[in-house]
Amino acid sequence: MKNNKILISIFLCASIFISLSSCRKDKVQSTIDPNCIDTVSFSQVVLPIIQQNCTGCHDIGNSTPYTLTNHTNISNNATAIIGSMHGQSYNLMPQGGPALPDSIIQFVQCWINQGKLNN
Repeated sequence: MKNNKILISIFLCASIFISLSSCRKDKVQSTIDPNCIDTVSFSQVVLPIIQQNCTGCHDIGNSTPYTLTNHTNISNNATAIIGSMHGQSYNLMPQGGPALPDSIIQFVQCWINQGKLNN
C-alpha cells in the first residue's frame, strides 16, 4: 500500500511537471506569427514586390526621401514601407492607391518579423 502511494505521488508530480512545461512551450510558440510559416526570401519575394510597386518613385533618380533599390535601404526603411503599405502613420502607398492586397503586404511583414534577412 505504501508503494502505491509513492507511485501515485511520483505520477502526480510528473504529470504536474509535464503540464507546466507544456504551458511554457505553448507560450513560446504563440509569439510566432502563424501567417509566416516559411522563411521569406528577400531576393525572390520582397525585392520583386518593392521593384514592382515602389521603385517607380523610390529609386536613385527621384527626389523622394526613400531610395528603395537594395537590401540595406529597404531594410533600414522597413517600418516606413510597411506603414505606407497599410496607410498607418504614413501616406498610403503606392501613391494614388489602391492599397496592395493584404497577401502581398503579409510577405513583407513576415520578412520584417523574421529579421529582415538578406537572403
